Amino acid sequence: MAGTNTTTIELLKKYDFPIQKKYGQNFLIDDNILNGIVNAAEVSEGDTVLEIGPGLGALTGALCRAASGGRVIAVEVDKMLIPILNETLQDYDNLTIINQDILKVDIGSLLQEGEKNIKVVANLPYYITTPVIMELLEHQSRIRSITVMIQKEVAERMQEGPGSKSYGALSLAVQFYSKPEYLMTVSRNCFLPRPEVDSAVIRLDIYNEEERPVQPRDPEQMFRIIRAAFNQRRKTLMNALSNAGLTGISKENVAEALQNMGISETVRGEALTLAQFAELSDRLLTPCADADGGFSDNKSLFR
Repeated sequence: MAGTNTTTIELLKKYDFPIQKKYGQNFLIDDNILNGIVNAAEVSEGDTVLEIGPGLGALTGALCRAASGGRVIAVEVDKMLIPILNETLQDYDNLTIINQDILKVDIGSLLQEGEKNIKVVANLPYYITTPVIMELLEHQSRIRSITVMIQKEVAERMQEGPGSKSYGALSLAVQFYSKPEYLMTVSRNCFLPRPEVDSAVIRLDIYNEEERPVQPRDPEQMFRIIRAAFNQRRKTLMNALSNAGLTGISKENVAEALQNMGISETVRGEALTLAQFAELSDRLLTPCADADGGFSDNKSLFR
């Protein structure tokens, strides 16, 4: 830990680098955690790795070494970090550094034609965790796994089930598209500057379409229903859906669907499992007014 800490301080002083709160910059200074992330991501020779937010490049260098023969694409929003990265990572010829906001770049454009089984690795700033995860899930057909260090509370939320206050649309989206595995808790003392909360490393192993835990006839319809349910989570599910403006969905047909499923009309969305949302979606299947929104429109639910 001391070695990485010393290097971090030296680089910050050398470049007179101002840590910027707007980018949520907290640099990892614990070698054990750094190596644990690389091992958790199971990066091996020949892999293609997408890293989001390389910071000072400590994790990036480890990824480049592990993916020897493959390539690492590091996307960094802060232009002031680029000279530091160019120095600390100058010895790696399998690295491409891109100075862009990951939320504004087309992830598909970063990947070579036909390139699949991408491993995503990131120490994500807390404020962009949810939109980044949803953006990555939009490209799930090309991604094998997502290994991220995020706020501990959010990592726990991704694994939550019905009945929990933190269970919600993010939990359902992550569990539909991937198998989440909570790997380790990371103390706030492992960062410079020290954040106010602890972090966690979680890996999402992306399912093939046929492996998904449920098979709704129309996943977009299911997510429209989920969005409506959790946008008004204090209301009963019947009221939340009927107030959402979804074409063809009324209190009457929601009540009928719930009755046929053996569920009370007073149930709230937070009580339903992913399988129950899939069944409800199938029972209510009808073209919706926002049908052209597709998956990308679902992301607005998680911001």
